[in-house]
Amino acid sequence: MQIIELEKYQPSLDDPHRLEYAGQRTGREVFAELKQRLENAGLLPDEYFLIGREWEHGEDIPKGADLFVTTDYGGSEGCYLDIYLKWYEDNKPVTKNFATGKTLGETGADLDRMFLISSAITKAFHGDRGQYDRYQTLHPEQNAKNMMVSLSPAEHKLFVDALIEHRERMLHQVDGTEQLLRRMVGNITEYMDVVGERPLHISDYDRASLAIRDGNLNAFKELYPRVPDHADDLLIEAAGRCGDVGRKMMLNLLVDVEHVDNTAYFAAGCAAIETGDTERVRCLMEQAETHMEKRDMSFYGETIGYALENNNLRMAKTLIEDATPEQITAAPASLLFRASVKDDFPLMLDLIRKGARPGDYARHILQPLTYENRNTWIAERYLEAGMQIDPDDYDALYTCVKNGALTCAKRILDQGMDFQMFQSWADRHGVSASYPDAMIQLAEHWVDQNPEQQEQSIEPSQGPVMGGMSL
Repeated sequence: MQIIELEKYQPSLDDPHRLEYAGQRTGREVFAELKQRLENAGLLPDEYFLIGREWEHGEDIPKGADLFVTTDYGGSEGCYLDIYLKWYEDNKPVTKNFATGKTLGETGADLDRMFLISSAITKAFHGDRGQYDRYQTLHPEQNAKNMMVSLSPAEHKLFVDALIEHRERMLHQVDGTEQLLRRMVGNITEYMDVVGERPLHISDYDRASLAIRDGNLNAFKELYPRVPDHADDLLIEAAGRCGDVGRKMMLNLLVDVEHVDNTAYFAAGCAAIETGDTERVRCLMEQAETHMEKRDMSFYGETIGYALENNNLRMAKTLIEDATPEQITAAPASLLFRASVKDDFPLMLDLIRKGARPGDYARHILQPLTYENRNTWIAERYLEAGMQIDPDDYDALYTCVKNGALTCAKRILDQGMDFQMFQSWADRHGVSASYPDAMIQLAEHWVDQNPEQQEQSIEPSQGPVMGGMSL
């Protein structure tokens, strides 16, 4: 079993045959790889398996950290396992929750199964024989011959039936059979080698897909050239396959496949984001114009938006730094709104300075900031940084008026919004009558900034008159 590393290594520039430390992996990346490994083995806790809040935004795992698992009955229901990371800071131990899994069952058998999952997690990070030295080799003949498999009631019945009935009569149980075989042998591709024939009648595409899920790189390299018509689907699966093997599969496809459907390429980007592997996503972003069938500049903003929705703020910031102003300007207007709900001030400024526009979402961004003057200064900074409000977005200006954020309202006028047009809109919607003082101040500001408008007026209006301008 290949150990899940908490650190990153790369070939040394001085000696390519030697690996050297290249930093820490992120918690999101490690969690995604662990979750996939448990899922492939049929050992994912059935209620939930969630990453700890400390790591959900893409934080690095501390250098020198180690991992341990605890398992017990819950205080009210079910059985729980908690994964912790422990490291030292200033010679003092620090322990923080890394992930939590739960099953609703409360029997002794349920607890036994959770301990089995805990054992699988420990082995995933420490190896089958507690091998801590990354350079130590374990010869095949030294592998343990015995193994213990804990079966659920459904798996137990399936296994008994498999001993009784011919496997070709069990095609209707393919999902359960595949999961059980993964548990008994390791993966489907290894089972094919054991029995010397295909256990099920599957296509080369299905086999290539199974090779991705199993992490069998050699089998994948042999199979994917046979199914060029399925290259788009395989790219999505490979991009979402955690670990180094998934990254290598994705790169193999990008080398051999010239063009990928735009929708499939975006789906591959989303799948890569879910692995928590920032470098994998950056690779897809860099290769987009080369491999996407049609040039679509909105792809970059959509991908950043998905990283935000996935709550990986660190990855989103890296992608924003990499993106060009042209790519950010072409992003959907929803990108800036999706960023605003994360309450990350520097991230918003980075987007705005690179040209992200709020579009129809301007009032949704301004409302929570200016309401009761809670964070009006932030809205002012966004406008100062260049957040451009559409000239006919009177709802955005009205949001500032009703919340008393007149500095923001004046900045919106300075961007080019026509106050006289807004005044007509405000008259029709009762704004002039409801906020006369604010309207007078905006009118004065408008006249100061546009002296040539002083003698003009618009009608009709229910408000007072100032300097020849109807309010």
